[in-house]
Amino acid sequence: MSEDYELLDAGGGRKLERFGRFTIARPCAQALWRKELPEPEWAGADASFDRVDGNNWHGRGNLPKEWSIETAGIKFRLSGTDFGHLGIFPEQRDQWRWIMSRKAGSVLNLFAYSGGSTIAAAKSGAEVCHLDASRGMVEWARENAKLNNLAEHPIRWIVDDAHKFMRREVRRGRRYDAIILDPPSFGRGAGGEMYKIERDLGETLDLVKALLSDTPAYVLFSSHTSGLSVMVAEKLLSQLWPEARIESGEMALGGKVPSGVYARAIFGESKQ
Repeated sequence: MSEDYELLDAGGGRKLERFGRFTIARPCAQALWRKELPEPEWAGADASFDRVDGNNWHGRGNLPKEWSIETAGIKFRLSGTDFGHLGIFPEQRDQWRWIMSRKAGSVLNLFAYSGGSTIAAAKSGAEVCHLDASRGMVEWARENAKLNNLAEHPIRWIVDDAHKFMRREVRRGRRYDAIILDPPSFGRGAGGEMYKIERDLGETLDLVKALLSDTPAYVLFSSHTSGLSVMVAEKLLSQLWPEARIESGEMALGGKVPSGVYARAIFGESKQ
């Protein structure tokens, strides 16, 4: 399996990563320890990004407008955005591998970004509904699907506010065997609707419960919100689905840098 991503080092509030043949240094708030690689290694990065007095790229011209990599068995189109994102969150790689190992007839992927989980679910054989409030990100995800030879796979591409769409799906009587969600700490819907995780997550999860089929496979929740711990994520799911087996943990970039949490409610399996 091709592996084009590598965390080279982290420290001093920064991370140094390799995406294919390009190395990029970017902010990393969790990396409070000292860097391990010598400074010339960092200085030799093809490009860097910081948020000192605004969002700033340095050496952005050394990067192509876009390029492709493969990681965890999924191909991604990357591009340096004005906010320092590249179109991929590599800390989700273990989740993508897990999704590909599970069987579910239909999957709803909420707050779906550039489609890593959508592609993983499609590769597992599921029909997928991909939802994001950003039309640009949905188009980016569609391009990633094509890159993975999934252009003809049954994927519904939806640009909408998550809660509005989910309420309509409940009224329509549509149900899903598995639901994946990675809600933002703060975001806006397609019509400008405001989402705040501390205020809205409860309703989100209630709607997730209402949309699960009578024979569910799993619910996969992840979050990058500072202060939302593994214990909180596990408690949220275990209260809603006491019959499910709950797995939870910390997502770690390159196995070294804490980068969010996850919890999975798995149905139809022993809780032991």
